[in-house]
Amino acid sequence: MKNNYSQYNLLPFNTIKSATHGDIEAMDAVTRHFGGYIATLSVRPMRDADGNEHYAVDESIRRELETKLANAVLRFRTV
Repeated sequence: MKNNYSQYNLLPFNTIKSATHGDIEAMDAVTRHFGGYIATLSVRPMRDADGNEHYAVDESIRRELETKLANAVLRFRTV
């Protein structure tokens, strides 16, 4: 029985392998794949000029997480 991994929303192995070798398009695909999760982790409470609290994506945290993801992908070794 053949598994259908697309139903689990996984990245193709070739994309991961290309990203580990520094392919920019593949790295972009990996970043897009994890973009929603990164945005969720980057949400912080903010206050506007009137002192009202609301939640927004902190762009510096988002960029830091994307950088850490890129570094982890480049260190990742496939078999």
